[in-house]
Amino acid sequence: MEKTSASRAFGGVQGVYKHRAKTTDCDMTFAVFVPPHNEGQKLPVLWYLSGLTCTHQNVMDKGEYRRKAAELGLIVVCPDTSPRGERVPDEPDNWQFGSGAGFYLDAKQPPYDRNYRMRSYIADELPDLIAKHFPADMTRQGIFGHSMGGHGALTLALGNPGQFRSCTAFAPIVNPMEADWSKPAFEKYLGADESDWRAYDACALVADGARFDQILIDQGAADGFLESGLMPWRFAEACAQAGIDLTLRMQEGYDHSYFFISTFMDDHLNWHAERLK
Repeated sequence: MEKTSASRAFGGVQGVYKHRAKTTDCDMTFAVFVPPHNEGQKLPVLWYLSGLTCTHQNVMDKGEYRRKAAELGLIVVCPDTSPRGERVPDEPDNWQFGSGAGFYLDAKQPPYDRNYRMRSYIADELPDLIAKHFPADMTRQGIFGHSMGGHGALTLALGNPGQFRSCTAFAPIVNPMEADWSKPAFEKYLGADESDWRAYDACALVADGARFDQILIDQGAADGFLESGLMPWRFAEACAQAGIDLTLRMQEGYDHSYFFISTFMDDHLNWHAERLK
């Protein structure tokens, strides 16, 4: 693992790191904020997954999480959204597929199956690296994210029972099997058999029996993607039928941007801290 940068912030350290990942067969970059802590102390870990077109950098620059994370004693890990590199297949003119649009799944279709294995990277390989190099208590993990990253947070929490104690999302894609900006990507990554898609769709996972104790979702009511891409009411219906305790907050006047995310970031950090005590 190579440290590419480190900066002091609110008594802690915001670092950026790079390593050669086995699961994605390429170099991967990720960010970690470690709050101030006592020597030998182990801290809970909160994963933030970014959305389409993003990298680890977006939330670092615009998410405004460090002050509250330092106060609460949370390590915040911000992975990249997809594999990258000259040998990684991509569609540079398509912002909904390829680089920046890994959808936190393990692709099954060539040529994408070699590199686009973000689910395994986030769930298995990167946690091992975090446990090895940071003061992390891996028995206390939470996960959240935005848009495509909100989809990733929900599906990883629902699909990995026991790994995460808490889960929240900002404007998640809750039903990507039907959403206009994810359905074409799913077919390219996973093939035409939609039964293979269900493990990466929060609504389908709940319908198929996946459960999580409590979930918080914030959704901007003025989000331009609300009707065709996000459709949070579908997940609310699935959770109601399954008896999952979902808090869905429609925030009037807010859009899909980091102005929205940063406004409610403290609420989400407090939610996770309470459940990761």
